[in-house]
Amino acid sequence: MNKSLAIALMLTATLGLSACDKKSEDKAQDAQEHSQAAQKDLDKAATEANKANQDSDEAAAAKAKEDSK
Repeated sequence: MNKSLAIALMLTATLGLSACDKKSEDKAQDAQEHSQAAQKDLDKAATEANKANQDSDEAAAAKAKEDSK
């Protein structure tokens, strides 16, 4: 009797705790959202770096043009 009661309580507790856990699909969806946000940030950083390089090249060309006068 005591063993069957203990087993039933443990089974009930295990099922209750597993029901409270986040589903793996939810975790995968959260990871996907974070990945997309990181990709957007990476794209933005690359765009800004390209713009900075272009501005630097234009400034160097203007300086070279001015120095040649």
